[in-house]
Amino acid sequence: MPTKCFSKDKNLVTRSIAGEIIIVPVRAGVSDLEYVYTLNEVSSRIWELLDEGTPVNRIVETICAEYEVTPEQASQDIAEVLRSLEAAALIHPVGEGER
Repeated sequence: MPTKCFSKDKNLVTRSIAGEIIIVPVRAGVSDLEYVYTLNEVSSRIWELLDEGTPVNRIVETICAEYEVTPEQASQDIAEVLRSLEAAALIHPVGEGER
């Protein structure tokens, strides 16, 4: 997974509120309020890095530089966040499912 890149689904509305990012999927042109996602500070930073097309290995480096965490722990935590975002269809591996 280290060289993998992800892109955000294009059918989302996001807002930053009090240091957290709120994500609401848009289905058939309507906000799907049954599924609202809230990202904590670190997950929000990962989300921001996805905007830049940052590969996963660079996300790990950035998180290690910005927070007191080992590369191993950062790698595990980031992989978990990305799996959760992908399972919720909020992100897609680059080249897959881009809408």
